[in-house]
Formats: sequence, C-alpha cells, structure tokens
Amino acid sequence: MSSASIRSVNRTLLLACTPFLGMLIWMLVADIGILLPSASFPMHDIRLEDPSVTAGIVHEGLDQAKVIAQGTGQSLKKQITLYKKTNADMKTIASLASTQAARPYQIYDRRITNKLGKPAATIQSDKLQAQLFYLGTQNFKSYALKIKLKKSDAMKLALGNDVQGGAETTLAAVKRNNAAIGVNAGGFADSGGKRYPLSTTVVDGDYIGGFHPTYKDLFFVGVNGDNKLIGGKFASKDQLDALDPKFGASFVPVLLQNGRKTEIPSKWQTSPKRAPRTVIGNYKDDQILFLVVDGYNEKGSSGATLAEMQILLQRYGALDGYNLDGGGSTSLVFNGRVINNPSDGNLRKLPTNFLFFK
Repeated sequence: MSSASIRSVNRTLLLACTPFLGMLIWMLVADIGILLPSASFPMHDIRLEDPSVTAGIVHEGLDQAKVIAQGTGQSLKKQITLYKKTNADMKTIASLASTQAARPYQIYDRRITNKLGKPAATIQSDKLQAQLFYLGTQNFKSYALKIKLKKSDAMKLALGNDVQGGAETTLAAVKRNNAAIGVNAGGFADSGGKRYPLSTTVVDGDYIGGFHPTYKDLFFVGVNGDNKLIGGKFASKDQLDALDPKFGASFVPVLLQNGRKTEIPSKWQTSPKRAPRTVIGNYKDDQILFLVVDGYNEKGSSGATLAEMQILLQRYGALDGYNLDGGGSTSLVFNGRVINNPSDGNLRKLPTNFLFFK
C-alpha cells in the first residue's frame, strides 16, 4: 500500500472518532450529578421491640408447643392402647391355639379315664397329676394309678434308706422323702443280712452295682430324661444308655409290647398261679399306669394271674406293660395312706420303691 493510501485511511478513522472524543471532553469539564430516589435505599428500623410484645410472642410459642405436646401425648396413648389390645389379641390367639393343640390329648385322656372309671382321689400340682381308681374286677380286689408327669423331679427310684443293700417299706420311703405316692419297684435278693436290688438298677442316671445284661425272662423298666417309660431286654450297657435311663429296676416278665400280649414263660404261669400283683405300663401320651391287685397269700390261691394282668392292661388301653415284684412286696401308698391290703399283713421292707412328688 502507498503512503498516500495510508494517510487517507488515517484521516477517515480520525473523522469517525471525533464525536466520541468531544463528548468525553464535555463530560469531564461539565459538573454532572446523578440523583436517585430515597426509595431505592430502604432504611431498617433497628428500634428494640416492646418487652410486652416479646413476652406475648414467647407465650404464644409456648402455647403452641403445649398443644403440640398434648397432641403427641394423645397419639402415644392411642398407640400404647392399640399395642396393648394387639398384644392381648395375640395372647388370646396363642391361648386358643394351645387349647386346640391340647384337645386331642384331652380327648384321649378322657377316653382312657372313662375306661378306668371315676377317680377315687386326685392329686393335682405343677409337678404331676395323679388319679387313683378302685377297679371293679370280679375275682380280686384291684386298684389303678394313672400319673401324668409334668416336671423332671416329679418321680424317682429310691433305694432302701438310700444305700445299696438297705431296705424299708414303701410307706417309710414315702415319709422319709416327703413324697405323695409310693409303689414297690423291682425284685431283690437277700445276702449277708442285706437286701439287694435284682439285676440292673439305675438311680439318678447311675448304675447301682453295675450293668447286668438281661437274660432269660428278666427285663429292665424305668423312666428316661424326658419322663417317658422305657423298658425291655438289653444285651449291653450301650444299648440301654441310648435310651437315656434316669432311673429304673428289673424283674420278670414283660407282659405287653405295643398293645400286644407277649408270651408268658410257663414257669411264671404257675409260680405262683395267682398272687398279689404290681404292674407298670404306659399310654400313648406318656402317662404312666400302675395296676395293683390284692391277694391273701402267696400260695397261688388268691390274687390275679399274669394272663389276667395282660387282659387288664389291654382293657385299660396301655401300650406297654411290665410285671413288677408282687406277693408280699406289692405296696401302694397314696397321700400318705396305704391303699392295698398287704398279703403279709404288714408292708414288706424293700430295696427299691418308685416315689412321686407333688
């Protein structure tokens, strides 16, 4: 571009900027002020509030808080009332469910009780329910004792005077142990002026005199840790331990298994034929049944046969049945009173007795 052209452009730019430069010089020379309305700058009132007004506001706030608190309290009361009602309803439902669940057992118990007749006496406690019956048998006088164990300490087997080789009557054992009921237990053998339990005997889970395999017609019968009757023949200690025996005794023979009669060995059909008897059995609901029969002697002319005891066990609905020591050993004590008529005229001293506590 030539120098003449450059000078022409400069003149053009100068002419374009001249009006703006003039206005700028005028503003600098002139005294110009800008006034804004006072409303553009509002003034805050910083005066202190009237104390009475402040107090009123505070009281109003407290009143509102009180109303809110009362509303909250009423709401909580309603919630608590609803909770209590719901809790009561749940308890009622649980009670009804428990009652419904117990009905089959009640029906079953009523059925077996009706077979035995009307109880002559009853013991009811938190540990057990025991009912005594006088049976209407034709050829002999007999009794039944039906017991429902509720707690683990409701029943035990007591050694005579609590020592191996000791002996005491069932009544003496009941009184000494402050028991409510007593029934004679297993057989015995005399030696050296002492009376020892026959074969395997368990007291509080301990084997008194060790374990003895059952042979020939012997059996063991007792109660386990669940208050269930256990019994039968056991070839080894492990076999019996598997049933968790808490206590029990031994005698001969087994009479009933699963509701069916077992074969009575010929020896025990005639030795003796009839005698005072004590039999223990159980029901499907784990209640225990004792059958006790009076006899005037041990010569075989009075009392019951073992076959008749089998019939009674089945008649009264027992599941299993075991013959305990009989004859002069047969003893039944209820509420501190001897119920049966001992064939010896007096109760015999025994090495083992089943005791029950109320």
